[in-house]
Amino acid sequence: MDSKRAYGALAQADPVLAELIAQYGTPDPFEFHDGGRTAGSNFAAMVLHILGQQISTRVAFILYDRLADVLGGTPTASSVAGLGPERVKALGTSRAKAVYLADLADRVRTGSLDIERMDHLTDEEAVEALVAVKGVGQWSAEMFLIHQLRRADILPAGDVGIRKAVAAAYRLDGVPGVDEVRERGTRWAPYRTFASALLWSYLSVSTAALSKA
Repeated sequence: MDSKRAYGALAQADPVLAELIAQYGTPDPFEFHDGGRTAGSNFAAMVLHILGQQISTRVAFILYDRLADVLGGTPTASSVAGLGPERVKALGTSRAKAVYLADLADRVRTGSLDIERMDHLTDEEAVEALVAVKGVGQWSAEMFLIHQLRRADILPAGDVGIRKAVAAAYRLDGVPGVDEVRERGTRWAPYRTFASALLWSYLSVSTAALSKA
């Protein structure tokens, strides 16, 4: 994916994004900060995404590392299925997430979800396949499409960070709703993943600056 072309197109399409690019640069939207834990495995990456729902990244890594340690390496569908929900829960995660991981493992193990080979699917088809897994919602599926499938035109409009960044960057009176963000983002196609990365970067820098003020 040509990052220079993508950000160049965004700058031409939207003067606000052009200003953000000038100030905050061109972040890599596909970078996955897992510390090498998932070893390029889409299944293991989704395990980490599920464990990380509604908790901090630091805690998610702790839970993932406990799971990998018990399994003796990078989680696979067979090893997670063999462990079972109760033993996964005993590692410190919630019962719900243990059930979600069991369902993910079962679907991958039986072939109903070919998670390692999804490149032939459209964005819509990939999201549909992923959200069929218990506990995998739109946001988790979109994160997977960005970081694992490296799709260029994903806008997680329901993400609170994206909505806050849009409110600040466009000087809105309040945080916009999901539909408003999607509508505003139509001009960013086919590079909405890059626009999302830019908005996240802007929010992160702005938040850090405010905390030091």
